Parts: sequence; C-alpha cells; structure tokens
Amino acid sequence: MFDQLGAVLARATAKRSRTPVHRHSREAGRCETGIWKKTNRQDVRHIVLAARRYEVAMKQPGARNGPLGSVALEILDLLSNLVDYRTGRLEPSIDTMMKKLRRSRDAIVRGLKALRSHGFVDWLRRYVAADDAGGKGPQVKQTSNAYRLVMPERARAFLGRYGLAAPVPDDRQQADTERQTALDAYRTTLPLDQLALFEVGDNPIGRALARLGRNISFQRESARQTESLSGFFNRERE
Repeated sequence: MFDQLGAVLARATAKRSRTPVHRHSREAGRCETGIWKKTNRQDVRHIVLAARRYEVAMKQPGARNGPLGSVALEILDLLSNLVDYRTGRLEPSIDTMMKKLRRSRDAIVRGLKALRSHGFVDWLRRYVAADDAGGKGPQVKQTSNAYRLVMPERARAFLGRYGLAAPVPDDRQQADTERQTALDAYRTTLPLDQLALFEVGDNPIGRALARLGRNISFQRESARQTESLSGFFNRERE
C-alpha cells in the first residue's frame, strides 16, 4: 500500500514540475483576442494624459507622489509607444521594460500593480511550450504578459475639465443648461456676503470677500436710509 501511495505522490510531483507557470496563465497565441483591441494614437495619448493628471489631482497633501508614482507613469508612457494600434498587440517582457527604463525588476512590478489597481492597465499571464517539450523536464514555461491600456472612468473626468471629453449627449446638455439656469437664478437671491462664499468657497479668500460684501451692503443700506430721511424732511418743509 505504501509503495502505491509513493507512486501516486511521485506522479503528482512530476506533473506539477512540468507546469512551472503562474496560476491562471493562458496559452500564448490563443488567448489574446479577449484583451487586445484595435486602438489609435489619440485614444492612447489620452490615457497617458489622464494618468498624469490623475496622479497630480489625487496626490495627498505632503505626499511625495500620487497614487501611481513616477515609475508607473514611465511604464505607461513606454507601453503607449509599444502598442500596435492596428491590432492592440502589446507584450513587452519585464526584462524589456527594465532595460528600456533602466529600472529594477521590483520597481517595474510595483509600477504595473499600481497601474492595474487604478484601472489604467490590464493583462493576461501567458505560457508557451518549453524548448525541450516532450522530454523529462518542464513542458511549458512562462512568457511575457499580454497587456491592454485602459481609460478608467474616474480618470476620464480629468480630461473633461480640459475640453478633451467626447461631445455631450443632447439630454445631458439640456440637463446642464437647466442646472446652470437654476444656479443663476439662485445667485440673484443671495446677499453679497453669501454670494462670495457660494462662488469662492468657505476659505480665507471667500471669507475676505464676504466681509467686503457685508460692508458694501451696509453702505448701501445706510445710503438708502439717508435718502429716505432726506425725502421725509423735504416733504415736511413743504
């Protein structure tokens, strides 16, 4: 019985040794249609631009870098120059990225993870047949990932602020117009001090403008009262 158990364990160990690849890896050449898509230079450059603005906008006060980091932006810029626009093919190895960017393997891996976690890059792990397939050694080996550049929706908003977003649909444009009209009407109801806070915000500049607005309102009210008293006395004299 022990001999049989030993044989089973030996076969299982041998089987595992023939597949030294990461879990969820796919066979190269048969899995890329789901991740590689046709693209163009403009879309790719917008992804890079959005990532740069996202990095600045999401940076925490006092932090050295934003959520992506400088290496991640370097990687994204490199990938944007390597992608085949016609097919979307993008498959540089870690070693290639290390050589091109002169960064360590750990820096490249951390940069890729940051890009993926924030939605700018996705990838599939892949394997290929080993050079000695059919022999006693491993039958397959890990190869480079298949990458895809992605525009996350939360980053697309940073392009919209600079006029790079797609044209707004008619119903959205109508809703924005109605909202702007309502805001303009609301502004006319506010006294000067509240209008300053509404437009600038509750910050030092806003509060200073609010004080100025209150002074102007006070002066106007004083002028109206003086005018009213002058008119009253003039009527009394008559």
